[in-house]
Amino acid sequence: MAEAARSQDDTAHEGGRAGRFTGMGPFMLVWSGQAVSLVGNSVLRFAFVFETWSATGRATALTTLSLCALLPQVLLSPLAGAFVDRVRRRTALQLADGGGLLVVALLGVLHFTGGLHTWEVYGAVMLLGCAAAFQFPALGAAVPLLVDKRQLQRANSLLASAKSTADVGGPALGGLLVALSGLGFIIVADLVSFALALAAIRFVRLRGDTGPGQKPAGAPRKRLLTEAVEGMRFLFRHPSLRDLMLAFCLVNLVMVFGFAAVQPMVLARSGGETSALASVNTAIGISGVAGGLLMAAWSGPKNRARGMLLGIIGMCLSAQVAMALAGGVVGWCAAILVGAALMPMINGVMQAIVQTKVPQEWHGRVFGAVVFLSQISVPLATAISGPLADHVFEPRAADGTGIFVVLGPLVGDGPGSGMAAMLLIAGLCGITVAVLCMSRRTVRDIDSLLPDAAADSPEPTDSDEDSGRPGDPETPENRDKPDNPENKALVEG
Repeated sequence: MAEAARSQDDTAHEGGRAGRFTGMGPFMLVWSGQAVSLVGNSVLRFAFVFETWSATGRATALTTLSLCALLPQVLLSPLAGAFVDRVRRRTALQLADGGGLLVVALLGVLHFTGGLHTWEVYGAVMLLGCAAAFQFPALGAAVPLLVDKRQLQRANSLLASAKSTADVGGPALGGLLVALSGLGFIIVADLVSFALALAAIRFVRLRGDTGPGQKPAGAPRKRLLTEAVEGMRFLFRHPSLRDLMLAFCLVNLVMVFGFAAVQPMVLARSGGETSALASVNTAIGISGVAGGLLMAAWSGPKNRARGMLLGIIGMCLSAQVAMALAGGVVGWCAAILVGAALMPMINGVMQAIVQTKVPQEWHGRVFGAVVFLSQISVPLATAISGPLADHVFEPRAADGTGIFVVLGPLVGDGPGSGMAAMLLIAGLCGITVAVLCMSRRTVRDIDSLLPDAAADSPEPTDSDEDSGRPGDPETPENRDKPDNPENKALVEG
């Protein structure tokens, strides 16, 4: 299997006629293993939600469970990215999946020897979040070693489609397995999924995966936290990357603020019909899978930044503005179908930009910083959306006061109208952010302002504190040099 993948990959480099997916054999093997693992994790998450709800009967417990998974992943990402740059990419991927396997194995031991308590589930979810913190930087750094530059957007979109497949298939399969077999079988199945992901990583060859290189004799090794901060500094020293990440942070803040209200809005406006919510969730998952596959076949827009920003505008118009104004299940599903289909393109393009603009030896730290900066607003938006919906928007919508003097004719005054207004406002704010980014040349023309990183960067040779690795914005040759010397006035402004 490994040899077949290698021969397919080598054909692309020997000048043969390139097909649409030529040279993606090694990546497809890794992708298939990760897809199986994502589905296994999604099934396990659903089982945890069911067990936690059965034990507590409190919605707050489920919110806490979500935060236990999300916060470690976001907060540890910079340190995880710095660690990824210290080891081989294969090793980083194996540690991410191996860490998840060990946590699930421990869960299996606890379950089969006496049953799991709620606090143990919370702890396990936090540990799985820690393992996930290593996975995104490791995958982001490994993909350029598995495919050619022209295939990066396809590969990233396929990864996004795998996540969508897990999001839609995991809960459905999880509900079936919880009813038929119970938590023990689900834990064993997740162990098998991690084992398959690890086996796929072992089978492939990552081109140029030579590790971080040897430091000169006597050169001090930087602390992990220092290298994590370097990833942040790298982004902020390059105005185009800085503005792109700040845009994603703001877009995530306003969009998650709105999306957090989608499920309760659907339940409130449909009279509590679970079939309506199931239809909307299914539409999200199916559309995400279809969008990722279409993006993989298309390979993405030629002007990547503009295409990404137009995708954000389209997603806000459909999945938020149109959904807030729609009056029934058919309208909600149609609106969310369009928006969810655009998500893989947006994420795939953003990751491809980082992969091509950042030197390979910086990928771990920079992708760790990307996760932190772009996702740090998500817990905040998740935490504030519920109280605002319950105590501000819903009461004001029922009374027709405040902003609902204007929005009332659009969203109504019945149950769920306040949350529909939140979704509408979030969509309009997201469109505003995308339009403002479109007006900034640092983001709009990132491909021309910021040159691509060299495919093979030289190894570091200087050992003093001011010297750095290739591509370090703090090195003397890069200091005070913005994205492109010809645009110095622009980026310094």
